[in-house]
Amino acid sequence: MYDYELMDACLKLLRDMFMLQPGESIAITTDTVSNDEIVEATAQAAVILGAKPLIFKIAAPAGGKAGDNDMPMKALIDGIKACDAWIEFNTKLIFYSTVYDKIVEDPENRPRYMNQNGVHPDLLVRNIGKVDNVLLGKFIMGMDEATKNAKHIRVTSPGGTDIEFDNEPGREFVTADGFVRKGEVKMFPGQISWAPRFDSINGVLVVDGSQNPPIGLVDTPIRFTVEKGEITKIEGGMEAKNFEEWLKSFNDPQMFRVAHLAYGFGPEAKLTGDVVEDERVWGCTEWGFGNVGAILTSDIPEGIPGASHSDGICLNCSVWLDGVQVLDEGVVVGPTPELVEYARKLGR
Repeated sequence: MYDYELMDACLKLLRDMFMLQPGESIAITTDTVSNDEIVEATAQAAVILGAKPLIFKIAAPAGGKAGDNDMPMKALIDGIKACDAWIEFNTKLIFYSTVYDKIVEDPENRPRYMNQNGVHPDLLVRNIGKVDNVLLGKFIMGMDEATKNAKHIRVTSPGGTDIEFDNEPGREFVTADGFVRKGEVKMFPGQISWAPRFDSINGVLVVDGSQNPPIGLVDTPIRFTVEKGEITKIEGGMEAKNFEEWLKSFNDPQMFRVAHLAYGFGPEAKLTGDVVEDERVWGCTEWGFGNVGAILTSDIPEGIPGASHSDGICLNCSVWLDGVQVLDEGVVVGPTPELVEYARKLGR
């Protein structure tokens, strides 16, 4: 499936987005529940470009720091740090684990990295192979700048989300514009993620897309009441009850705290239950709970450790930046005519 298109997308990923050079080494990490086809195609693309792929395949651990004891930590850290670039296809995340933290802790001595957790051929072909990444990058960076400059933000959705918060001055955003330069840590393209001032987050979040882990697509929306950045009530059906029990199982108060939020701006992204793609459904906001990675808290170099991490998707969001509306139920309406035009050219 997608034999020809997949190789084209992998070449685009490594050549245009990683800017992989002849002679460079690239670590490709995967696990026993990840897609082997995409790993092999990426390695082949690296060889075509004159680079040197090194595949690390491990038994699937628990995700994040909960999986520390399952991973060959020293071997992974030493091997991946020795490479020029790193692409993570693991379905069970190395991202957010101690292995990841150790690999990326020094901005002057780390491989350039892109997170592609659980990516499979159809997802890669649609979201990279068929997207004008240069145009998307221009749109993403424009929306990034507008959001960074805002002091106060409000987010609502038809599903019932209504939440407000303040940005933390000077805290860096994690902006997935699709290009990975020396020393950079990037997420899969089509997302802008950041950690606001945690104690300023107040209101209601209604997750009506997916909640990963441990649920996937939700049948009945999960309603979170958030006060000063902390979940104080979880309401809904059986999925809400199961999710609350999952949070409690870690016996870690951080799991009940908002870790970050993100815009989804993937022109071809679909809601499938796959967290990497769900987070990029155009016009959604994604809300993380639990561990806060150090890349999200430039003012807190060690991040905020949590036992695990989960991401919930609120669909068709409206967003106001200091009272100026930029999204209207998922449709771009500002902050500038130029950004609105970029979105239309991207088919949104």
